[in-house]
Amino acid sequence: MDFEKLLIRRRAIRDFQNKEVSLTVIKEIIQDTCLAPTAGNGQPLKFIIIQNRDYMKKLSDESKKNLLSDLERNPESPLKKYEPRLRDEQFKVFYNAPCLVYFIGPKNVQSLYVDCGLTVAYFMFSATNRGLGTCWIAMGSNIRDRKILDDMGVPADHRIVAPVIIGYPTSIPTASERQAPDIVKVI
Repeated sequence: MDFEKLLIRRRAIRDFQNKEVSLTVIKEIIQDTCLAPTAGNGQPLKFIIIQNRDYMKKLSDESKKNLLSDLERNPESPLKKYEPRLRDEQFKVFYNAPCLVYFIGPKNVQSLYVDCGLTVAYFMFSATNRGLGTCWIAMGSNIRDRKILDDMGVPADHRIVAPVIIGYPTSIPTASERQAPDIVKVI
């Protein structure tokens, strides 16, 4: 796929075919992420692959519970707009995705979020190039139960940065309207 087409076809996908993505393909996509630039070439990210839908539901329920708890402590939170969905027992944070990849990294790496953003972009472009769809599900990063984190393999000195769902899309939505770049100044 040429680069311009890749940019156009990479969309947030939340509806997937009932078709599994092979572990081999997931690992190939993750291998492609090693080409992403990171601060000082530190490559701090690690990956957790989840293909078990029951386990994904457990993680969804844990995230929803924690987000609702946050909302109770801060009723003016921007999460307020998601409250009806979070209270809906049928709503799954990871939608109907057949696979979920957690990007995790050391808590003490100052550039972790930037490194992760670049790495996730490479992951998404690699997946798109293979006919797959992805979506970064920020709500799915709210796993706080240490027992669950241990079961997932998240070391105590690491944090979840990005949960990304991946699968074969039912369709590719058109891009939403984008604002023109705001160039503040040219010197």
